Amino acid sequence: MMNWRDKNVLVTGAGGFIGSHLVEGLHRTGARVTAFVKYNSRGDWGMVDDIDPAIKNDITVLSGDITDGKTMRASLDGIDLVYHLAALNGIPYSYEAPESYIHTNIIGTHRVLEACMHAGVERLIQTSTSEVYGTAQYVPIDEKHPLCGQSPYSASKIAADKIAESYYHAFSLPVTIIRPFNVYGPRQSARAIIPTVISQALAGNVVKIGSRSPVRDLTYVDDTIRGFIKMGENDDALGKTINIGSGKGITIGDLSQKIVDLINPDASIISEECRIRPESSEVMALICDNRMADEVLSWKPEVDLSTGLSKTITWVRDNMTRFKTETYAV
Repeated sequence: MMNWRDKNVLVTGAGGFIGSHLVEGLHRTGARVTAFVKYNSRGDWGMVDDIDPAIKNDITVLSGDITDGKTMRASLDGIDLVYHLAALNGIPYSYEAPESYIHTNIIGTHRVLEACMHAGVERLIQTSTSEVYGTAQYVPIDEKHPLCGQSPYSASKIAADKIAESYYHAFSLPVTIIRPFNVYGPRQSARAIIPTVISQALAGNVVKIGSRSPVRDLTYVDDTIRGFIKMGENDDALGKTINIGSGKGITIGDLSQKIVDLINPDASIISEECRIRPESSEVMALICDNRMADEVLSWKPEVDLSTGLSKTITWVRDNMTRFKTETYAV
């Protein structure tokens, strides 16, 4: 078993939802953590600013842009492991600005890979997404399922994964790819379905969603972070792509009703046209086959949906000022 206390770990995308939780999880292992956040002129650190102050005071925070090669090479000085999470990840916005997804998710990932080669890191954990599978051709979806870019976002992530895979085969860069299914929990923004429904149900009696029929596999963020950490410490994961998901599916309509029943049973749920993806771009079913995660990582989900939703509702209720429930967040 890896001794994390001997490791210097860098997390790109640390200012995001999953990234900020991963910083906390890695710190709990005893690792020396560097959080790489997107530079902005305000000087804020994204959701790193939300983590426990005792943890924040014990990590290193770097601001920069993953698409800048010089910045990435400098950030990896002395780093043993890299968790690469930085990405543009809003699907609706990828219809509006596809070039920005190509720039950040593809070119940015290449810059990270090159910097890892230059630094001689022990491992790079590339973060994928279940969206790369497109609508399920069979369920549950295992790692051999064909890839299908049904949105500019998913296409950019397929490219990023394949570039990372090529660096493993062509240059012996120690790469492993983690492929989370739909992650949810505290700190997630309204671009995702669960905080969107929760915040609207807390704010009023009308909840607006897109299509009711797509099926999603929902994994609580704490379970996902355990998967990330296991990917970093298990040598059997090298060169592999591993799904992390609950193995259970629920329609968006049933999920929305479940949330509304927990918060405001009098609220009505309506489908709004502007929230519905283009027909051939909608991913209709994502259900994870997590057998490889169990076999290789000894990972299984531990938090059931009702418990995870309860924890998430509590956080959203305490942070309602972050949510603009009157507008559609893309």
